Amino acid sequence: MGHHHEFHPAPEQFKPSDSLRRILMGMMGVGVLAIAFGLFTNPDRFWANFLLNNWYFMGLGLMGTLFLAIQSASNAGWSAGFKRIPEAMAGYLPVAYVGMGVLLLALIFHWNHLYHWAVEGIADPSSHHYDEIIAEKVAYLNVPFMVGRVLVIFALWYLFTRAMRRNSLLEDEIGGVKMLKRNKTISVIFLPVFAVSWAMSSWDWLMSLDAHWYSTIFWVYQFAASWVTAISVITLTVILLRRAGYLKMVTDNHLHDLGKFMFAFSIFWTYIWISQYLLIFYANIPEETIYFQERFEHFEFLFLFNIVINFLTPFFLLMTRGSKRNDGLMLSVALVIIIGKWIDLYLGIMPGTLGAKAGIGFIEIGMFIGFAGLFGWVLVKGLSAVSLVPAKHPFLKEFAHHEVL
Repeated sequence: MGHHHEFHPAPEQFKPSDSLRRILMGMMGVGVLAIAFGLFTNPDRFWANFLLNNWYFMGLGLMGTLFLAIQSASNAGWSAGFKRIPEAMAGYLPVAYVGMGVLLLALIFHWNHLYHWAVEGIADPSSHHYDEIIAEKVAYLNVPFMVGRVLVIFALWYLFTRAMRRNSLLEDEIGGVKMLKRNKTISVIFLPVFAVSWAMSSWDWLMSLDAHWYSTIFWVYQFAASWVTAISVITLTVILLRRAGYLKMVTDNHLHDLGKFMFAFSIFWTYIWISQYLLIFYANIPEETIYFQERFEHFEFLFLFNIVINFLTPFFLLMTRGSKRNDGLMLSVALVIIIGKWIDLYLGIMPGTLGAKAGIGFIEIGMFIGFAGLFGWVLVKGLSAVSLVPAKHPFLKEFAHHEVL
């Protein structure tokens, strides 16, 4: 361990191809068309999808920061060689904030009706909008407090992310372990901050869509979904870069570890899913059972397909050792999880906003493609801005010789 800093491979500079740029711009173009189509034909559907995609891709950006923090806090060496990927993912956060800022303005000025608790007079007994259950939650669920929470949380996420990225790039210049230790300190502080702020954000943006209902493990469920999606995006990017001739030090052993993450957290997500489902159903309290009743009655196919695509598929395909070392199979499973978790979030948002009127058409597919193109553009820009290999990282020798027994 003491001599790891003496291992200095040559830097690698990623140069995105013109065809990749054209594909990403085309995807963003599809997104712009879908947004315009949604705004003019079905504003309610547009706003629900705008929330869906903003939260989904913001989660990916934040999980990039979390991945770096966990690796740093645990002194992990196995991921050192591809840490530029989660760093580039985290670079999407400022872009995501713009979209979430639009949603905040929509909440303040009542441009949409996503949040029932924000309706005027909802906590006033003399109003015909009065809702007794929501009135009891109004101390937390009110627009000024929500705006304040969001601004503080977004600022914290941005500051921690920026500090980690800055220290990581300084490490490339000066070498040694000073920046490594500094990032470890930042990461140890960030982890509990993340846990609290992620929980509150999940309640604010997603759980409050169904304001009568609550779950004490909802934030864990949302974490599991975003985390395994982020691992899948990292895996997908690693494989595509390796196929393009980059990340030469990445071996099947690194792929194996990423596969174990995808396998384990697909199971963990299912564990939280079934825990939430069973707890609510054996309690049999009407305002709690309605959450699943709506989803099962109006979205029965997707409700069942959700378990197939997000649990059974990765579980059976990634069960063996060989499958986690097969880059073609890993690429396919990563794509399945990325799409599957979007469907899962769709099921979390649409019943509480659009109900039975929800569907999957050009607005849904087009906006997802557009946001994916924007995320991809930011990711590619982040990867090409600096060396793909953090050449002076103290654990790079450990990374190069990483082996999974």
